[in-house]
Amino acid sequence: MTSSNPIEQSFELAAARCDDLTPHVYQLLFHEHPEAHALFRSQGSDLIKGSMLALAIEALLDFAGERSGHFRLIECEMASHDGFGTSQELFVDFFRVVRDALRDLLGSEWSAEIDGAWDKLLADIAASLNVPA
Repeated sequence: MTSSNPIEQSFELAAARCDDLTPHVYQLLFHEHPEAHALFRSQGSDLIKGSMLALAIEALLDFAGERSGHFRLIECEMASHDGFGTSQELFVDFFRVVRDALRDLLGSEWSAEIDGAWDKLLADIAASLNVPA
């Protein structure tokens, strides 16, 4: 592991365990939010899911780190997703689902430090978007 940032550590640990986090995240998302499945078209949705998750991870890492600008994508995408019929609550909850998928994947490697960092990150994102956590 190279990062001292617990959020980055969680993604590094996950990358060592699986090649693609996408199926894990979306399986959990659709299990917890079956209504979200209808928001994806039937053809090409795997590419969209992968791309969407990659952008979300980039924004999460920036929000948890340097805040060099990629984190602003979160607010822009929330407005964009509103046009697709995605509620603000579902949009914000997607980040929790990413966290939960990582936690499930990491098992015993999920530390109290990583857990605390994710709790803070999720609360900070919700606060920055003025959406209840």
